[in-house]
Amino acid sequence: MATAPSKCLLVTGPPVKPPPLSLSLFSLSLSLYFETLVLERVSDQWSVVLGLGFVAQGVGKTTLVMRVFETLRASHPHLTICGFYTREVREGSERVGFEVVTLDGRRGPLASSKISSAESLRWPTVGKYKVDVASLESLALPELQVKEGTDLFIIDEVGKMELFSSSFFPAVLKVLESGTPVLASIPIPRFGRDIPGKKTIARLRNHPGATVFTLNAGNRDTIRESIYNQLVDMLRKH
Repeated sequence: MATAPSKCLLVTGPPVKPPPLSLSLFSLSLSLYFETLVLERVSDQWSVVLGLGFVAQGVGKTTLVMRVFETLRASHPHLTICGFYTREVREGSERVGFEVVTLDGRRGPLASSKISSAESLRWPTVGKYKVDVASLESLALPELQVKEGTDLFIIDEVGKMELFSSSFFPAVLKVLESGTPVLASIPIPRFGRDIPGKKTIARLRNHPGATVFTLNAGNRDTIRESIYNQLVDMLRKH
């Protein structure tokens, strides 16, 4: 008998809307300057309105996902939870990159604004960051292996940097087909659209078992509680 699709809870942010038509020509004339500034600071959020100088800051998807994970681990210590999350790497007040962290604490680089070797010059680029695909795969792919006894997968996030790996999204699809509950975060749509050229995000949004939670500054606590309660219910039935 075929395995039923996984129940998947997806966390994203609100779509970034274009600025009003009343935007002044002066602001438009500064578009190139703002585009450079935005790419250096928040391109990883996929919430940048490029060329217009408007930015929707991160809404805390990773923070929410990790708080749900920590609450589950405290209330259900017997659960076997696999997965990873990504977080910023800072030097003082400057963000210099991102790292991949597994739920059991192992970590490695995801992307960096610093050239560490001649090889890194050939790595994919997002804004000012070079993406270390090999490091991502060495940590994330083992965490996405479907194994008997796994109760929940956490994937933070299925984003542009991760999708440079040709093996990453197929591994995510296998997780979704396994019947094991999933909590994942996906990029914030820009102008109501997902990452250009990446039909993969739409496949997650349209997955038959997916419930999408749109996070903003005003609903974080409510959504966190709702996700936790739904996960507990899903795990009880799993």
